[in-house]
Amino acid sequence: MDVQQQIRDTVTKNPVVLFMKGTAQFPQCGFSARVVQILKACGVEEMVTVNVLADEAVRQGIKDYANWPTIPQLYVKGEFVGGCDITTEMYQSGELQQLLEPIVSAR
Repeated sequence: MDVQQQIRDTVTKNPVVLFMKGTAQFPQCGFSARVVQILKACGVEEMVTVNVLADEAVRQGIKDYANWPTIPQLYVKGEFVGGCDITTEMYQSGELQQLLEPIVSAR
């Protein structure tokens, strides 16, 4: 399976996916850590995280997949949400909580 198909499968088969540097337990960059904190503050308990530092093909592949140059990248229900700045802005406005509410309440 090629990297693009692997990424597509991951983002479409899981409600919340974060491509990040490190893991949710041990983020390896401040931006990735911030998005994890925001998701937890929104009540997300189950998310799939993909450590882009573990696989250079995935690290480059996710940038190509979303046509977005930076990591982290957040996907909700298969749709690209954004990086740290966009996620932070959406959280501060309440938009992210609305987007995640069906997922959080379904658990």
